[in-house]
Amino acid sequence: MLCGSALLAAFALPVQAQNLSLDEALSRVAASDPAVAANAARLEAADAAILQADVRPRDVVGIDFEDFAGTGPYSPLSQSQTTGWYERTWERGGKREARIGAARADVAIVGQQNRVRLLDRLARVQAAWVEALAAEAAIPVAEARLTDLKRVELDVVRRVTGALDPWFAAERARTNVAQAEIALEQARETARNARASLAAWWGGSGDYQIDAAVFQALDPSVPAAGDSADVAVLAAEITAAEAKVKLAETGNVADPSARVGLRHFGQGNDLAVMVGGSIPLGSKAANRGNVERARAEQRALEAEVAVTRVEIGREIDRLVADRRLIASEIKRIDEEVLPSASRAVRLISDGLARGGTAFTFLEFSQAQIAAHDARSRRVELLRRFHLMGVRLDRLTGRHAALIPTMENAR
Repeated sequence: MLCGSALLAAFALPVQAQNLSLDEALSRVAASDPAVAANAARLEAADAAILQADVRPRDVVGIDFEDFAGTGPYSPLSQSQTTGWYERTWERGGKREARIGAARADVAIVGQQNRVRLLDRLARVQAAWVEALAAEAAIPVAEARLTDLKRVELDVVRRVTGALDPWFAAERARTNVAQAEIALEQARETARNARASLAAWWGGSGDYQIDAAVFQALDPSVPAAGDSADVAVLAAEITAAEAKVKLAETGNVADPSARVGLRHFGQGNDLAVMVGGSIPLGSKAANRGNVERARAEQRALEAEVAVTRVEIGREIDRLVADRRLIASEIKRIDEEVLPSASRAVRLISDGLARGGTAFTFLEFSQAQIAAHDARSRRVELLRRFHLMGVRLDRLTGRHAALIPTMENAR
């Protein structure tokens, strides 16, 4: 019985929630993201286009009926001619190879676009992780405010009992405590919702913890820049544009066709072999517009690559500068604002506890609000700092190493 009781007690102990890191969250999404299946389908469609590009013009089989009805000597069937024929067209100028090359270039574009989509999803997961961190960081702020207000409520009640303060001061103190309790409950519920929202990315539950120390860490340095996924898409589109130029140029070469058939003459019931062929005229003039359009699209993409590189660099510089400003403000809050605000709250609280008349409850409330606002401001600045870091990681391709894992998961 004692052993059984010990086992029951052991199983009854609450299981400690797992501490979830950003890398773990991203890895879970990489292993189970349904968007990977959609990307795989896009690649399959692009691969099918290569198969279709390899198909040459289809051969044609036909039959002609001539002179089977008319007037005079061309009475029905007496002078009729029936011809059965077979026709084939030969592609020249490398049309088939150009079609296959253009289709393969489109496959490369789809692959790079899939890469961008996956990086965007990982960035959204990272942003959800930051929101969960910010929600957790708001709980200690609400707890500290409630603790301060409860302590002062006791001091105010003693002062009201001693006729040092009016009764409305005690009611105001109770009201502030009730509001602080509501705010704490809301902060805890917001944190639970944020964890559940993050876990929804991999179909899990919010039964985990997040290391608050990660949220407090400030690293304004610039992450190492990798190959930009957005520029890679444009580079793939340039390659595809070059392939389309070659494909359009092949249209300047005419494709001849040849026909062979067997003709039956109704008069005399004789047979004869017929042979023929054709070749289009004026091919260069007819396809000149397509060639010029393909070349213009290629030049536009080349210019867009340069513009995109400049815009990405400009955005990275702006994010880095904004993060440094936020880090500087947080440092000043830690070194100047919070110590001063906390000291003011402590001095007024001590004065109220001693029963003196130098301070009033209104002065304490104002000092406490200033300290709470400084702590809340600090949490919001940290949230903005880390969300800017999410965008930096997306632009620099920090999590690109997870892309092969996501693609292999399909």
